[in-house]
Amino acid sequence: MKVGVELEYWVVDETGQLTPADELLDAHECVAPEFVDSLLEIQVPPVETTEDLRREIHCILTSVLGAANQQGKHLVPLGTPLTAHGLPIITERGHLLERLYGDELRYAKHCAGTHVHFDKGRVTEQLNLLTALDPALALVNSSPYYDGERVASSARASVYRLGAHSRFSRYRDLWVYVDDVAEWNARIKTEYKVLRAIAHETGIDEEAFAEYFHPENAVLTPVRLREQSPTVEWRAPDTALPSQLVQLVGDVAALLSQVEDKDLAIGDPGIWTDRIGIPAFARLQKLSASAIVDGLNSQEVRTYLTTMGFDLSQYQPLSEQIQADEMISIQEARKLRLEYADRLESDVAQLQEEPPESSTIAGEAEAVE
Repeated sequence: MKVGVELEYWVVDETGQLTPADELLDAHECVAPEFVDSLLEIQVPPVETTEDLRREIHCILTSVLGAANQQGKHLVPLGTPLTAHGLPIITERGHLLERLYGDELRYAKHCAGTHVHFDKGRVTEQLNLLTALDPALALVNSSPYYDGERVASSARASVYRLGAHSRFSRYRDLWVYVDDVAEWNARIKTEYKVLRAIAHETGIDEEAFAEYFHPENAVLTPVRLREQSPTVEWRAPDTALPSQLVQLVGDVAALLSQVEDKDLAIGDPGIWTDRIGIPAFARLQKLSASAIVDGLNSQEVRTYLTTMGFDLSQYQPLSEQIQADEMISIQEARKLRLEYADRLESDVAQLQEEPPESSTIAGEAEAVE
């Protein structure tokens, strides 16, 4: 199984204030712009081992950080910018999204996440297992603040999924399990048709809509099926320190690889020699809500993730290390951005020193007899 990763980071100046990322876009061929000007994306090419993933991230980010330092800029690995900002949109798709969503697009503009692309295998099982692993986002929650207020352990997931009106939350929130790929594709077709109707209502030209919106990118849900890649994409986690994300990607890939040979059963969660158990969707929704709001401070989330094979001692989410006051000032936010920009640089430097934990990125997780 090959895995590709996309990492989003905020760009700040030497005072910790958000600043345009445009001058960093040429720092490496794997750097891409996001739809707001202070956010950039690192597109890590597909790899087969955690060692390769660590090496690729180290190589790319070393180049980008070097260019940033020359320009007096820094990258920040936090799920939100902490305080309120009127970030300019810089892409045509972004402008169309703004017309579609209106003021509710602000919930997406202030979010930085991690997107993981897994090679397709038994796609139905992959879609359902990644859905069931949604609470694993708690392992890397990286910002409790949104618009200066303490919102949740993962403020990004909270506002991104639930901040929009119900008309749009269907495009961002977790979808129920599917029986087969045909059911998934039928859902996508329906939601694309609805979005096209909304675009028509808002006066968006049909040709422009068709150019920038396709069935597979019309939804921004935590799990997506990508036909062009072709991959199954997991979009649940915040952005975070690279070493944390390497650990998470390796652990999730190890689980995902097992559904090639094991049944996936809805019922009692757990990993056995012949099957993987996942909770009923109603139960999963409660676990995901706890993972977003309380993170690893939720005992039921900790129990569930341990049952699913995660070693919680390997994770120290940034949200749990950030002050928990109800409000954060602009000056405090700038100080925190610079603090975590420094931690990012240190983390990248250490990536090269860490030995691989397994020969493949999809090594076997422990099974219960």
